[in-house]
Amino acid sequence: MVMSLKVVVPPHPLISHWLTVLRSSETPPALYATGLEELGKWLTYEAIREWLPQRKEKVITQQGSAEGTVIESSVPLISLPLLPGGLHLWNGARTVLPNTQICLQGIPEKIRSNEGVIIFIDQIADGERILEVLIKLEEQKVEAKRIRLITALAATPGLKILAERFPAITIHCACIDPDLSTNGCIIPGIGDPVLRLNSRTTDPD
Repeated sequence: MVMSLKVVVPPHPLISHWLTVLRSSETPPALYATGLEELGKWLTYEAIREWLPQRKEKVITQQGSAEGTVIESSVPLISLPLLPGGLHLWNGARTVLPNTQICLQGIPEKIRSNEGVIIFIDQIADGERILEVLIKLEEQKVEAKRIRLITALAATPGLKILAERFPAITIHCACIDPDLSTNGCIIPGIGDPVLRLNSRTTDPD
């Protein structure tokens, strides 16, 4: 598959651990929710590492002075969790994010020209749902460089669709799985988060 969009899979042992927890069919709902939150935290940590604007600032210490860096708070951030699973990712991510406005009712009607947008979606299967969101952001002239997409898991078919339409998007995920089942589930996947979070199991096919 020829794909020009940037998909980052951080080689972090905690990310691998929590992905394995989500994959297991024996993981109870409460631990499954924790797994999504932990992945949200660590993937967001990686995603904002070189993305958030910073500025130099001199501070006075108890023993003198030092120059350090702080996050540039004048650049606003929007967190856009796609419900329901994306909210669990965001719950973890907010522990490592600076001041950010959460939008639970969908994309705001007006996004300022300097606002960054972080999208949280539990997984990217066929790519159709996230594609609709990106198209709406494009209509508001939000450039790809102002967007970061956080997802627990992505499937190759969905990434291919995104690459054809939005090749400049950057995605952070725990793993890329190769296939979809006949009913659109990622293989091997993490199951359907809606069902997993509600104590039910999904048909493996």
